[in-house]
Amino acid sequence: MRYDLVIFDNDGVLVDSERISNTILAAHLTELGHPTSYEDSIRDYMGSAMHRIHDLVHERSGRRLPDDFDDVFHARVFAAFERELEPVPGAVQVLEKLAADGVPYCVASSGSHERIRVGHRKTGLDQWFDEERVFSSQDVGRGKPAPDLFLHAAERMGVPPRRCVVVEDSPLGVQAAHAAGMDVYGFTAMTPAAKLGGATQLFSDMGELADLLV
Repeated sequence: MRYDLVIFDNDGVLVDSERISNTILAAHLTELGHPTSYEDSIRDYMGSAMHRIHDLVHERSGRRLPDDFDDVFHARVFAAFERELEPVPGAVQVLEKLAADGVPYCVASSGSHERIRVGHRKTGLDQWFDEERVFSSQDVGRGKPAPDLFLHAAERMGVPPRRCVVVEDSPLGVQAAHAAGMDVYGFTAMTPAAKLGGATQLFSDMGELADLLV
């Protein structure tokens, strides 16, 4: 293994949640008078922490989202997760291989700790991630594309940034990994390869990742 730590994004990389959450986000913003299509949500918000959604809406409209926006959004997302969330195909096999080979790994997500845990419990991925392996944008001051989250994860895991690789599916995540001085493998199952420009390597099948990292 050429790396000492594999840092996974969560949504769209470990759990197949991006279609669910962006459909709900687009509908919720539209209800509140900010017309947003699913495609708009993917383009503008995929990979974002919640504060970035608030900032972009305010920047564009001059209006603030309601105080209960996050709570309502998460309640809808969690209900949908319970109905339909699945792990990304191949994710379990990658985690099994890393664990068998003794390669350290963790998750660093723009989502809240609650969102990560709800998704992992539903998909069975919780068995692979104890508390020491879970990092959220809640833990740092700035979310992606700032490098803070990935640098925080590396520090807590005791690995220098240059020995880390990030697995990401969003342009914001690729930017954050670069800013952190880490290699980044861009997962193109949902995101066109052209939008993940600058990734160290691109791949479309999560089941192939373990072999690509060697």
